[in-house]
Amino acid sequence: MSVELALLAPALLLLLSFAVVAGRTQVAEGAVAEAARAAAREASLARDPATATMLASAQAQRTLAAQDLRCERTTVDVDTAGFQAPPGQSGDVTVSITCVVDMADLLAPGLPGSVTVDATFTSPVDAYRER
Repeated sequence: MSVELALLAPALLLLLSFAVVAGRTQVAEGAVAEAARAAAREASLARDPATATMLASAQAQRTLAAQDLRCERTTVDVDTAGFQAPPGQSGDVTVSITCVVDMADLLAPGLPGSVTVDATFTSPVDAYRER
């Protein structure tokens, strides 16, 4: 019986490690998606493209910190082309966030050292903002 346990223990530990990686990846995807939504909404309320970019980046960092997600690298891209729409026409702000999540602390062979998670969200520019 001890031989069977010795053979099955590494396989069970590897299976458990895969479950932890999958769970961590799901949590990271949710946090990055929430950060993209919050950043796009924050940018859509701004009055100009430069302010929108600054506010979106700050909101993304705050949301990721509130979700307790520690990224090795975070990239926030803000598309403010919707601010150029003429009055009376709707425009959109799109925020894309890429986060590299470290998985090296799991110390299981065959698992990735990091996972890249990204999310994009589009929000309409506030039609009643001052131009």
